[in-house]
Amino acid sequence: MSNCWNCGRATEPSSGGAVLFCPACKALQPPPSDYFALFGLPVRLSLSADELQQSFYRLSRELHPDRFVRKSEQERGYSLEASSVLNDAWRTLRNPVSRAEYVLKQNGLDIGEQRSSNVPPELLEEVFELNMALEEFRGGDESAKPQLEAARVNFLGMLTEIDEQLEERFRAWDASHAGEELAAIRALLNRRKYIQNLLREVDALLPAAA
Repeated sequence: MSNCWNCGRATEPSSGGAVLFCPACKALQPPPSDYFALFGLPVRLSLSADELQQSFYRLSRELHPDRFVRKSEQERGYSLEASSVLNDAWRTLRNPVSRAEYVLKQNGLDIGEQRSSNVPPELLEEVFELNMALEEFRGGDESAKPQLEAARVNFLGMLTEIDEQLEERFRAWDASHAGEELAAIRALLNRRKYIQNLLREVDALLPAAA
């Protein structure tokens, strides 16, 4: 529990949310740094895109600096800060992958950069063959193009499969908040990011061959 900076009255957040305006004097309070709290949501990985969007539009209107031009300097500052945090929260929470990365980071599990040396074991042979085809194609060997096109289709299929697995893991974590579920989500996100990097390599070359 905290006290209103303006009138000193105690403010008590609702479940899963934060007090944005003092219930007594209606003064705008310092915005929470937690994205879920700002939206008044419990920490979940499965969210309704429509509900999130509606909440974003509502909060954008309530916190917009134009509503506070005649307020105190303190509230004007809080409005600017809240609008900035809200935009960051919207960009993060509306995308399932960035939302999961945010929750992982909040729980001390960063994703990190996926480098070429960090090949998932199950992809070792495929990555070796892909690198060979990439080198041949860069050297002017057009016969490698079908292999690259096939690899692209394969990687897109892998991403679709991973996204389906992530949806299942999201629901499982929402129900349990178990650490092992977060670890499994982190592993899937690492694999997803690595495959995306491979896909970018292929896409960077294929248009030049058209």
